[in-house]
Amino acid sequence: VQLQASGGGLVQPGGSLRLSCVASGSIAVIDSMGWYRLAPGKQREMVATISSGGSSSYADSVEDRFTASRDTAKDTVYLQMNSLRPEDTAVYYCNADIRRLYFTPSTTYWGQGTQVTVSS
Repeated sequence: VQLQASGGGLVQPGGSLRLSCVASGSIAVIDSMGWYRLAPGKQREMVATISSGGSSSYADSVEDRFTASRDTAKDTVYLQMNSLRPEDTAVYYCNADIRRLYFTPSTTYWGQGTQVTVSS
């Protein structure tokens, strides 16, 4: 199983970016999917998670600015980021709780990370 994240880049404050993360490989079921970020000198932070049913939760710092969504047919999770701020600068990682076989416990997989830089 692999997770491939994309969509990062350099954007000015107030701008927008859309991250994507697609899961591939031997997958029976994907439970929750999510986005985390790691900024220099800081601990890894949960940004957003979205359940298999579409329920999402967000860090307080991104509430009302970021929106997570998923396309279950494509095994893909998205993160729409609006009103970006310099403090959003970080490497963003996606993860997913995946069951490779039905009726077995899930395993958490991580993507490789994509850099988001917010700067003028």
